Formats: sequence, structure tokens, C-alpha cells
Amino acid sequence: MEAFVEQAFEWWLRLWPHLVAAAIVLVDIVLSAHAILTKRDTRSTIGWVGLIWFSPVFGALAYVLFGVNRIRSRAARMRAGRATIQHEIAGCIPDEGRLTEAIGPAESPLRALALLGERVTERPLTDCNQIEPLDGGDIAYAAMLEAIHGATRSIGLASYIFDNDPTGREFAEALAAATRRGVAVRVLIDGIGSTYSHPPITGLLEESGVRVATFLPTGVPFYFPYANLRTHRKIMVVDGAVGFTGGLNIRDGCRLSRSPAHPVKDMHFRLTGPVVAQLLEVFAEDWQFATGEALDDDGDGSLSAPWLPRVQSTGSMPARGIRFGPDDPDIGRIRLVIVAALAAARKSVRVMTPYFLPDDAICQALDVAAMRGVEVDIVIPEENNLALVAWASTSMLWQVLGRGCNVWKSPPPFDHTKLLVVDGAWAMFGSGNWDERSLRLNFEFNVETYDRDLCTRLDRHVAGVISRSRRTTLEEVDGRSLPVRLRDGIARLFSPYL
Repeated sequence: MEAFVEQAFEWWLRLWPHLVAAAIVLVDIVLSAHAILTKRDTRSTIGWVGLIWFSPVFGALAYVLFGVNRIRSRAARMRAGRATIQHEIAGCIPDEGRLTEAIGPAESPLRALALLGERVTERPLTDCNQIEPLDGGDIAYAAMLEAIHGATRSIGLASYIFDNDPTGREFAEALAAATRRGVAVRVLIDGIGSTYSHPPITGLLEESGVRVATFLPTGVPFYFPYANLRTHRKIMVVDGAVGFTGGLNIRDGCRLSRSPAHPVKDMHFRLTGPVVAQLLEVFAEDWQFATGEALDDDGDGSLSAPWLPRVQSTGSMPARGIRFGPDDPDIGRIRLVIVAALAAARKSVRVMTPYFLPDDAICQALDVAAMRGVEVDIVIPEENNLALVAWASTSMLWQVLGRGCNVWKSPPPFDHTKLLVVDGAWAMFGSGNWDERSLRLNFEFNVETYDRDLCTRLDRHVAGVISRSRRTTLEEVDGRSLPVRLRDGIARLFSPYL
């Protein structure tokens, strides 16, 4: 018996390396096939397959942890058999005459853009809205807190970051007071964004009786800004009638009047009218995804009181909400809207974004617009809060500078505003940046509007920022030292995941 055991052990010693190698090859084949079948982006597929084979163990582990999109399958399971939340707003959809009046004739570029938007988003363009820009946290937070204090039925609030600092605690106290008044309150914070301050604000909200949840809680116990599949949406809807969205998180740094250590300039928007129903639809779907609690009565897709939106005319602005994220059937949804908007431009394109790392298709669309004679201005911060992103962004600026686009670097404080304005006649704002994280990896929400007065106002805002900014030239980018160019080039290798 002892001899048999020794012989078996010797056999195992001889064979185990071959068995392990065979197992690794089998795992690599399975994971490569998964990447080929599920990844729609060719560069991402090549990158993952290459990593899996050139670094078999590490690559396979990295793909399992970070490459597999579990969100789409989980979302499909949770939403199976459930109606998508969408409200009846037929009375607030512009007819042909109104579209011609507000946007232009049927053959105009902006009308084509409106048609594409409807087909891509599967949401109608709504009329009769009022949208007010709120420039900076001091103004926006005051308006948001006023709405919370005046709430009588419901408050739905979603934010990527909701810090446990004086600003966060002021919001927490207002939400708690609303809860005590009998208002239905739901607060959704991203699982990573909730860890930006310690202890997280979630504990304080729970102690105050506020219903709070984290979106996809993570085991990462520290600040990690490069995590994927986060909800980056910033949405607040009060009483189904007043909505807020844009780029603002909830934190002290956005209140410039308080001279914070790390000041952030940003823009948010207050919305009323039928488009608010589209904000509320996205919040309700995200809340149900994160908690399992449906805000509708019987799962038929219509929200129950007190969540039922007030679909009423409050102005004359056409607008549409655009939700996009890794769980969408068409993962390139927002890319199509951006490229179509750039193609529709005849005079000017103004882009403001804190993180500028677009893919080749968007860069080419910017270049084509500039070469057609359109004035293309791209505004990015002089000093970025994410050094790796700034380095990667610098290494690709030649793609737009070489074809006639203008790149401007805005002075401090760090500008977190996200805006796209075309011809002073169409604008898009929201949470989405011009990088792969927003375009492909995170859950985002934007709003497009065709109101010329508002779009002209936003165009002038960007022009004002440009007047204070420093122009970046191709000569400057090409003149970087070899070590800097090498550093920036290495950073750009990670651009699909920054």
C-alpha cells in the first residue's frame, strides 16, 4: 500500500504541470470565446484576448474580475417580465407644425438629429418644458434645498458622490425633515461614490429615517475613481414636478463661496414640464435595480402615488432625457447622438468637458466638422483632478488640433461642467463626460434641448469661459519633452478604462 501511494505521488509530480497547463489553456479558450462573443468594441476585444493569452493567469483573473459585464445579465434578470417605466405624455409631444416652428423644416439638419434621437433613445421629444441653468454649487444647492424643503409628496435623489461633510449633512437634514413630514424619500448613492468620505453619509441618512441604498456596493474599501460600472447619474425629482440634473455631486468642494481646499466649478439645471417624467422614469428603474423595490403599484410600468409625475406645461422648451449605460441594448447610444450632432453643425460646436478622451469615431467627427468650416472649440481644465486622465488626454490632442479644432484650457478652479452646444440652437448637458468611462462603462443621464434662447445662453457661457482660457496649439503638444511624451503615451494605453 505504501509503495502504491509513493508511486501515485511520483505520478502526480510528473503530471501536475501538464494538467495545470491544460487547465489554463482551457480556461483561456473559454474566456477568449466569451470576449469575442460579448465584446462589441473591437479594440476592447483585442486587448482582453491579448491579455488573456500573453499573461495567462493574471489576464484570465483580470478578465473575470473586470472584463465580464455582469450588469447587463443582472439587469436583464431583474427586469424580465416587467414593463419599462414610461409615462403617457402624448399631449406634450410636438406635432409637425410645432417641430417646424421650434426646430426647423423637415429637411433641416436639426430635424434629422431630433429623429435620430427618438430612434436611438426610444423616448419622445417633449414640449412645454422650462429649463434653468444653475451655474455653480452655491446657486444649485440653494435651489435643490428649497425644493426639498417645499416637498409634499415625494423626493427621489440619485448621486454619484454624496459626501459626509457640511454640505452633505445639510442635505441629509433637509431629507430627514421631509421624511418626518410624511414625504416619501428615496436616496440612491453609488457604491464607490459613497466611500469618498468617511464615515459614509449612508449611516447618517439611515439613522434619520431616510430610505437610502447604494448602487452595486463594492468590496473596495478605499477611494478608487477608476472603478467600472458605476452610476454616475445625478438626478433629483421632487413631487414629480421639479427635476434637477447635470454634473454636480453633493459635496463641499462645489461651494466656491466657502473657499474649499479642492474647489470644483460645475453647472446643474432645474427642469419643469413633461421632461421631468423622463428623469423620474430613470430614477425609478435604478432604484428598483438597486433595491428590488418597485415604485409602481402592480408592475405595469406606471408609477404610483406619491411618485406619479405631474405632466403639465410650464414653458416652451423642447427637451428629451437620454439615459445610457452598459446595460443598454445598444452600448453606442450616446456616441450616435454626439456624432449626429457634430454632423448637423453648420456654424459652431462648443464642447466643455473635464475629461476629454473620445474614441476615434468622435475625433473624426470633430475633425470633419472643422474641415467643413465649422468653428470647433473644445474646453478642458488647465489643471485636472485626475493626473492619469490629463496625461492620456494630452497625448491624443494632436488628433483634433491637426485638423483645425481649437483646444482651450480653462483656468482654476477645476471645471467639471459637461456641455455640448451646436450652432447656438441645440445643446446637451448632464452627467456624461467625453471619455470611455462615460461613453461605455458607467450609467449616465443627459438631456438634449432645441430651445434657441437657452442654447444661445449656453453658447455664450462657453464663449465666456474661452475668453478666460489659454489656447493649446499643436506645436505645444508636439514640443513636450521625450520623458513627458512617453509618460503621456503610456497613460493613453489605459484610455479605454480611464
